[in-house]
Amino acid sequence: MAGPLTGYRVVDITTIVLGPYGAQLLGDLGADVIKVEAPPGGDIFRHAGEGRHPGMGGSFLNMNRNKRSLCLDLKQAAAKEVLTRLIGTADVLVHNMRPQAIERLGFGYENVAAIRPDIVYCGCYGFSAEGPYADKPAYDDLIQAAAGVADLNRDADGEPRYAPTVLVDKLTGLMMSQAVLAALLHRERTGEGQFVEVPMFETMVSFLMVEHIFGHALVPPTGPLGYARLTTPNRRPHRSQDGFVAVLPYTDKQWASFFELADRPDLKDDARFATPASRTAHVHELYEVLAGLVAQKTTAEWMALCEEAQIPAMPVMSLEDVFTDPHLAAVGLFQRQQHPSEGETVLTRPPVGFSASPADIRLPAPRLGEHNADILEELGYGDNAVRDMAASGALFAPDVEDG
Repeated sequence: MAGPLTGYRVVDITTIVLGPYGAQLLGDLGADVIKVEAPPGGDIFRHAGEGRHPGMGGSFLNMNRNKRSLCLDLKQAAAKEVLTRLIGTADVLVHNMRPQAIERLGFGYENVAAIRPDIVYCGCYGFSAEGPYADKPAYDDLIQAAAGVADLNRDADGEPRYAPTVLVDKLTGLMMSQAVLAALLHRERTGEGQFVEVPMFETMVSFLMVEHIFGHALVPPTGPLGYARLTTPNRRPHRSQDGFVAVLPYTDKQWASFFELADRPDLKDDARFATPASRTAHVHELYEVLAGLVAQKTTAEWMALCEEAQIPAMPVMSLEDVFTDPHLAAVGLFQRQQHPSEGETVLTRPPVGFSASPADIRLPAPRLGEHNADILEELGYGDNAVRDMAASGALFAPDVEDG
């Protein structure tokens, strides 16, 4: 069974994480994703982490599966002609260059729409081109700082901290894939292509404000910004007798059951903890009490008690624990794949299930310029033209040994 985007072609002019991850999601759904890379090193994220060959790091292998690589020097006229032909065959173009840079190359939206009027053209920017921050550079850490993530994540000493994951890039990549799918649906209904802007800053602020807008959703505000249950420093995994565990009673019934299991039935009648509203108002004290009670039993004891009482609970697991988790093994999240140059690899399969049009991993991550000849042949170029472009440097294909 083919994925839902089988038959669609995506031109992916993105680097690092945001764009490559969003394009990978489209590739997992069946799209023919052609990753356009610049010489001599291609996507800089090829070199993140150790690999068996240069330019084929582990994270790159996972994030760029289901893609073909075309390596072009877009400063040369011959390479621009190749990209122009490729755009003429494409349904989607995504890029994460700043607007001025893509315009200088001659591939802004107006130029691209002149080649393929019904194309879905998606620009992923740090900040919307409509605002005063439009020209600012943007990376994940910078947007975590600007959007409030680092401040929400202050450590015990009150110092702001970044989340230990490329949170903004991945979230914006998800938003990009959703936006492209919506624009493709619009095209199916109307025949119209369009320009889609996906800015990191606005996406992250919108994401945080889902819950943290709190009392500021009303005018005048009825309370401060910030969801108090999430911002209290006592919201954290708690130390048990032999480790750490996340115990999260949520409903009235679950809290009453937890207090019984913790040998503190008197707390069921404490007015501070009796209702959702009172627990929110006194959440700092509530989680302080929770920490003290969790410390009295082992993690295994809490897991057994909470499972029987149907109270949400999970042990705190390391990345190594996650990699060998029995549930993930049972559902096959980590898949072994044979890569033609890198040997055996372990990738995460698409996590979403489709009963009729499943997402899957069809192609391994490409070596830089690996599909130059195949793609140019599809575009009507003969062998002599391919050799001429390779000789001029417009088309770049390093040796396999070099990645």
